[in-house]
Amino acid sequence: MKPIDALAKVCSDVRPAYPEEGVLGVLPRFVAAPAGVAEAAETMRAAAEHGLAVIARGMETRLDWGLPPQRCDLLLDTHRMDRIVEHAAGDLVVRAEAGTPIERINAEVAAHGQRLALDCPIFASSVGGTIATAAAGPRRLLYGTPRDLVIGLTVVRADGKIARSGGKVVKNVAGYDLGRLFAGSWGTLGLIVEATFRLHPVCEATAYVSAVLPDAAAAHEAVQAVLHSPVVPAAVECAAAPGGIEVCVMVEGVAAGVPARADRVASLLGGADVAEEPPGWWGRYPEGTTLVEITAPPAALAHASWLTGAATWSASGHGHLGLEAGPEQVTETVNELRASHTAVVRYAPEPVRDALDVWGPVPALSLMRRVKEQFDPDHRLSPGRFVGGI
Repeated sequence: MKPIDALAKVCSDVRPAYPEEGVLGVLPRFVAAPAGVAEAAETMRAAAEHGLAVIARGMETRLDWGLPPQRCDLLLDTHRMDRIVEHAAGDLVVRAEAGTPIERINAEVAAHGQRLALDCPIFASSVGGTIATAAAGPRRLLYGTPRDLVIGLTVVRADGKIARSGGKVVKNVAGYDLGRLFAGSWGTLGLIVEATFRLHPVCEATAYVSAVLPDAAAAHEAVQAVLHSPVVPAAVECAAAPGGIEVCVMVEGVAAGVPARADRVASLLGGADVAEEPPGWWGRYPEGTTLVEITAPPAALAHASWLTGAATWSASGHGHLGLEAGPEQVTETVNELRASHTAVVRYAPEPVRDALDVWGPVPALSLMRRVKEQFDPDHRLSPGRFVGGI
């Protein structure tokens, strides 16, 4: 039986790929869009039987990140797997399929005064893509990233078998923690089909306190003063601005307490503006043809000479730099950053990707390769997309 016939036998939406559906220039042979967990498992099983390389596609918000796949036979589209399976409001948890947009989850749970505290920088990010790339926005400072908020995960293994870990309650610790393992795995270990998240109450009030500091050292001192105060900010972000570095602190909580906390932050910043809305750059990736993600200890802000132009930095120790430059200049900038930071090129034009190692050195690479061998011994899942050719 031909591969497309085997796929069509188990999946209700299978077709040849269109030319514009290439993943960084690598065109898949087929596209399958299963309608649920069982259908996704059967589709993965059929792909395994025919040795097809599989790449998952959600809302395509980060499909151009990372490296081109070594091959792509089947593009597995999760857009039909978009149900909110269960919202247990009393337990503050929600379970949703992989193709569900994060915004839809928040719209659903908001009626119960709850929210999923993942403010993804790219609008319409899906559950599966957000977990696979470990994407998070400013609120990561207080609430964490997907690996902290996922308490249960259902995946389909490379051979088509379904695996589950975690549960519907926050304190469930039974089984292997697939949520943490699959967060940031870039589709190389299995297909994420469902996730259960912990939720948080919607806050009554929010304030954004902003001030422009003259340089990185002054911004660092101000940020540390806020972090070591009893204010407990939900997020602290910095961005290059005319005249220096703009520091913006997000304070949220009960309506009676937010104004006083915001005033305290304003005094710590040496005088600042208090607003109900964030600055325009808040929670967004800086513009540029190349995006570099930087990770370093929070204290690295004091010496962040790169925090100019299109650049942002979070008090959690994560920053982003947008570059409009050719391969040589990007390579030079990234190498300078890697001398004291971790710097990963998230997306870039092909000439830039060809000129440097987009992932950079990874001390745990040998361990990651052993995990890959256990989950995908035939190397059929997103082959070559991740660090070290995984």
